[in-house]
Amino acid sequence: LHLKNITVSLSGLYECSFATYPYGIKAAKIQLIVKAEEEQHYVKEVWLNQTLEIPCLEDTTSENLSNYPLKWLVGENGRKEELVTKEPSCPAVYRNSSALYRQRVRLGLNNTLKIFPTKITDDGRVFSCHVVYHPERVQKSSTTVRVFGK
Repeated sequence: LHLKNITVSLSGLYECSFATYPYGIKAAKIQLIVKAEEEQHYVKEVWLNQTLEIPCLEDTTSENLSNYPLKWLVGENGRKEELVTKEPSCPAVYRNSSALYRQRVRLGLNNTLKIFPTKITDDGRVFSCHVVYHPERVQKSSTTVRVFGK
């Protein structure tokens, strides 16, 4: 059975049965659960000129993120720019297109995005982490940054 254009409405119990000779009917059942793509959103507050650390998927503890490709993006006014990508068992690749973040971004432990030092221009920016578990299964988390001056 091949299903295309999967929607939540396709969730349910599927049964396959066929007749065999001389053994009779063979059958198997499988419960399909289709989850809607969800994006967790957080707000992170940080002081000006401090180190900002943003976890990739805060609520993910069971699955090891190092086994899957991921990327960090930064967005403002509907435009997103890639900052760093990480493939399993490979070093992180930093994108040099962003002059604002070129020297300030590093990938930390557990794929945490580290930005140092924070600047006032970081205020209101949305940083998002995309983990590709499967070409059709991407989990996202986004964090809006609030920068405070002393």
